[in-house]
Amino acid sequence: MNKALFALAVGLFLAVPEVRSTASENTIEQRLQQLEQRLLAAEKRAQRAEDKIAQLNAKNVVQTSESSALPVTVVSVTAAQESQKNATPSALKLSGYGDLKVYGDVEFNMDAESRKGTLIRNNDTSNEQWNLNGRILLGVDGYRTLTNGNFAGFSVQPLADMNGGVNLDDAVFFFGQERDWTVKIGRFEARDMFPLNQDTFVKYSGNTADDLYDDGFGYIYMMKEGRGRSGSGGNFLVNKTIDNWYFELNTLIEDGSDLFVDKSYHGYTLTNDKNVVYLRPVMAWSQDSFSIAAAMESNVVSNAYGYYDSRDRWVDQSDRTGYGLTMNWNGLKHDPDNGVVMNINTAYLDAPDEKDFSAGINALWKRFELGYIYAHNNIENFSNVRPDTCDSQCIIDQAGKYDIHTVHASYQIPNVLDMQNFNIYLGAYWSTVLSNNENADNDDRYGTRVRFKYFF
Repeated sequence: MNKALFALAVGLFLAVPEVRSTASENTIEQRLQQLEQRLLAAEKRAQRAEDKIAQLNAKNVVQTSESSALPVTVVSVTAAQESQKNATPSALKLSGYGDLKVYGDVEFNMDAESRKGTLIRNNDTSNEQWNLNGRILLGVDGYRTLTNGNFAGFSVQPLADMNGGVNLDDAVFFFGQERDWTVKIGRFEARDMFPLNQDTFVKYSGNTADDLYDDGFGYIYMMKEGRGRSGSGGNFLVNKTIDNWYFELNTLIEDGSDLFVDKSYHGYTLTNDKNVVYLRPVMAWSQDSFSIAAAMESNVVSNAYGYYDSRDRWVDQSDRTGYGLTMNWNGLKHDPDNGVVMNINTAYLDAPDEKDFSAGINALWKRFELGYIYAHNNIENFSNVRPDTCDSQCIIDQAGKYDIHTVHASYQIPNVLDMQNFNIYLGAYWSTVLSNNENADNDDRYGTRVRFKYFF
């Protein structure tokens, strides 16, 4: 330190400019003494600064030692803060083109029904059977509208079944002018021409949107062959609204032979040659609580599917045309507590070697629903060439006339656990088929159901 001070003193001495010697000026020795005193004071200040720094370092060492004994949570907070600095914040980003809605529909059933002597094919010959079934629907809808009323949107509804399967309900794109016209493309159902009201548990052959016709069993025609939600095709629909009138034209393109279970019809095995094209026009009129609708559906492609007879000649079976009429009264519009909802439905099918007529009536009042359906099948031709196509469970195994009677009922228990989106339905049905053939079996089927319905 003394050497450094001496070098500093020499530098300062050499830097002092030369001045004239006067009587009042200090001598060189006096200047050196003053400079030495200043250097000593600076050295003391530097020493005090070093002491303070040493004290601070010692204090930090003690704090570090003490912090090592703190709980681990202090270190984890520091790590979480550091992770938060490096993490990218999560965010849901939308395209900005319209509104997006996510929703769900839970539907699970507990069933008890007869199996012996059923109207549909089943290898279980026991008298009764308990069953759990159902699915969860997860829907995503997108909708965009402009100030001039133009709109466009989509809807997709995947289904997760209780048995582990994944299916699809609707997958549709639509656009048009609000309260005027609409175009729909995709997988969906057109207007229902045979509504069943509070449909909870109604079982018989012909009650689904695909695989409608189970050969050898009664067929209740309900104008669903060209309605849609096909497993082998898609829809194109155009509708128009004019005051109280509604017009709709649905076009369904699909493998027409998929209409029949196992591709069997009247004892023959069908061969598909080309897709069918169903045209399904609907005309409806409504005012206040009353509405009425008339429709037809027809395949316009000839020789789409058929079979080869014993002489190897092609027999077309794809010429199918149906007609329907439905009337509805919805009293809930004006009286939500005591209003009555009633449907009256009729349908007629003209198909190769078969004529079918159906009629039904159902009513809903105070959450209780009751309905009846009558169906008449006139089978003009049934082959016995391949007896394996109709085993011992078949009800219809020959030409003839068959009548089917079905009664169905249901009751809604609303707002379970005080939740408006949670309801329980109790349902039951009974159905029988009668034949005018002496050797034909007349049999019935029945069942009950508890349905859990939850919306989210």
